[in-house]
Order: sequence, then C-alpha cells, then structure tokens
Amino acid sequence: MQEIKIPELAESITEGTIAEWLVKEGDKVEKGDAIVELETDKVNVEVNSEFSGVIAEITSNEGEDVSVGDVIGKLDENGEAGASSGKEESKAEETDKNEKAPKEEPKQDSAEESKQEAAPEQNNGDVIASPAARKRARELGIDLSEVQTRDPLGRVRPDDVNAHNNAPKKESAPSKPEKKEESKSEKTEFDKPVERVKMTRRRQTIAKNLVEVQHNTAMLTTFNEVDMTSVMELRKQRKDKFLEKNGVKLGFMSFFAKAVVGALKEFPLLNAEIQGNELVIKKFYDIGIAVSTDDGLVVPVVRDADRKDFAGIEQDIVDLGKKARDNKLSLNDLQGGSFTITNGGTFGSMMSTPILNAPQVGILGMHNIIKRPIALPDDSIEVRPMMYIALSYDHRIVDGKEAVQFLVRIKEMLEDPYDLLLEG
Repeated sequence: MQEIKIPELAESITEGTIAEWLVKEGDKVEKGDAIVELETDKVNVEVNSEFSGVIAEITSNEGEDVSVGDVIGKLDENGEAGASSGKEESKAEETDKNEKAPKEEPKQDSAEESKQEAAPEQNNGDVIASPAARKRARELGIDLSEVQTRDPLGRVRPDDVNAHNNAPKKESAPSKPEKKEESKSEKTEFDKPVERVKMTRRRQTIAKNLVEVQHNTAMLTTFNEVDMTSVMELRKQRKDKFLEKNGVKLGFMSFFAKAVVGALKEFPLLNAEIQGNELVIKKFYDIGIAVSTDDGLVVPVVRDADRKDFAGIEQDIVDLGKKARDNKLSLNDLQGGSFTITNGGTFGSMMSTPILNAPQVGILGMHNIIKRPIALPDDSIEVRPMMYIALSYDHRIVDGKEAVQFLVRIKEMLEDPYDLLLEG
C-alpha cells in the first residue's frame, strides 16, 4: 500500500486547497496520471500519481487545506479496479448483518422518513457531479438535477450546491401571533439574511498582496486622456488583412503594449524595482496583462514584448487569456513581469486608480472609450472617441515629473500610431 502525498510543487508554493479529485476510490491509475487538482494562491496544479495501482482510500476531501508532504490518500499497487475500499467493505458487511438480523417493527412514520431521505437522490444519477457535491446535496436534501452550475462542462461542484441552497425561495410567510404584528421595531440587524462563503486561497492571497502594496509603497496616480481617433481608424483600415494574415484580431492592447515599451525605454525607472537599498533597473520588457477570471484577477506575462510585432503580442494575449479562464496558467506564465497594463474599460470603467503589482513600480490603467466634444488646436470643436488613462507609480523611485512625462509620451504615440508604433 502506497501513500498519496502532496509533492513539492514550486519554490514559492508550500500549501494549497484540494479543488477536485479527478479519480474515486476503486479507480485504476497509471504512474503519471493526474489524480487530484490542487488550488494554490497562484495557479491550479494537477498532482500526478507516483505509482500504478488502484485508489484504495481518499483521506482528504475537496475543500480541505493541505501542505506539501501531507498524505491525502492511499494507493494499492496490487489492487483490482472497481474494488471497494476497506471502509466500504466494512459498511457492506454491516449492512448484510443488519439485513439478516430480525427486523424490528417500524415506527408509524418510518415510511414517510424513508421517502424524504430518498428524495434528494431523485435524478442525481444522471447529473455529473463531484463526490463532495453529491454528499453536500444529500446533507441539504437537494435534487442535483435542479442545481445550476457555472462549470462549462456541466459538472456540479459543492459551491453550486451551497449557492442553490442559499438562493431565495418563494415561501409563504409564517403566521405570527396577533399581538406581535405591531412590533416590527423588534427586528434587529441580526435578523437580516446573510450568506457566508469561504474565500478561495487565491482570493485570500490577492487581498493580502493588495493590502501589503498599500502599506509598503508610496503609491500615487496621475491621469491623462487620449484621442483614440487615429488608432480606431488604423484598426478599421487593417483589421481584415491583419486577421487574414495572422489568424488573430488586431485589438487595442497591442497598441498600448507597444506604447508602454517605447515609453519605458525613455523612462527606465518605471521598469525597475527596489531590492533592499538598491534599484534594479530591468533591461527587458516583460509586460503583464491583467485578466479577470471567476477566481479573481491574474496577471500573465507577455515575454519580450519589445521583440514581438503586433501579431505576436495579440496572439500571446489570446493564448494567455484562454489559459487564465481555463485555470491552465503555469507559474512561469505569471512570474517575472516588469510592468503591468490593466483594462477596466472592458467592464465600462471611465476612470479608476489601479493598484501596483508588486514588486513592480508602475501600472497603466486603460478605460472606456467615450465620445466627447473636444476643442481642437484651431479652436474648432469635434466629437472624438476619448479614453482616460491612469498611471499608478511608486513615488519612492519615480518622481512626479517622470510619471507625468511617461504618460504624456504614451498619449503622443497613441495619437500618432502610424510612425511611432507600427515600426515595431
């Protein structure tokens, strides 16, 4: 019998939460097969079996926190697929003994109780659900076929069952004694409905990191606005040929990535970080692109953005975005960025103050494009597509003058993209 342990995952990861068992007791696995998915503070990691055999016992359930080296189950190298675990065999023997023993006279309402206990299992066999979800449904008396899931494959998870249980139900209000009807003021804030949901490990880490940034940096934000007319006209002119040639759409993000790289070369302190009493000025341009997922914001990195053309940047963004939404990002995808771009405009944000992605000292915030009347140099007024942009920076390294000039340089390049951006 071999122990299934949490292996060394990475230098910076020592613990995680069991997100999902990919096998069940009695399943046969080969060495190297993925058997459990572990949620860490950075990415989801699949743990592979170190041996071939049959899963004899699962000792740590989905949702439990585990550390490197913890035993989460047992594997029988000589077992046969489909064999029950020791616990199941004991339960079966006990059931067999109970069936052979003389039966006591059932209580008057035993038939009704049996019917109620069986009700949650109705149609459950046709539903794809994790063992933990089925167990939770039985505890709450919920029919899994009525539970809505966010999983793209239709698999029901424990969180879906809890959400279904906590959803408002249409029920008639219980009658109250007549003398109590007038005393509405007796209801306190503690009588109000609430829902308690455990924070995921990743959300806890995001919260911790954001608070640390606020405490450990001298963060300021400066704003400007960009006339997006030229960029939008250029995209309109070339989007079809660009897609036909490169197999990827020409988006706004590649323009901003190129502009950021150009501005960083002119203002290198925004491509630096503090280590002790030293400034580490980076001579590479790995640009983090913030991506929103159901579990929170992640920042995968476009490597060597200065060496990539527009198509290369757009393809990287598409690939990294898909991996982020599918929980397939690796640690390498998230580490080592030198500057970050975040696009709140995707959700309709007009203006915001982005928080630094430590240990980086600069982050650029994009926002929604709004048509507004603008006074032109000849004093005429035209309606133009305008975007507010924001630069948050660490004032310990970057002075206000540099920050403002950096943002103005990005504005200039975006408003004249033909020569300044398409050269790359």
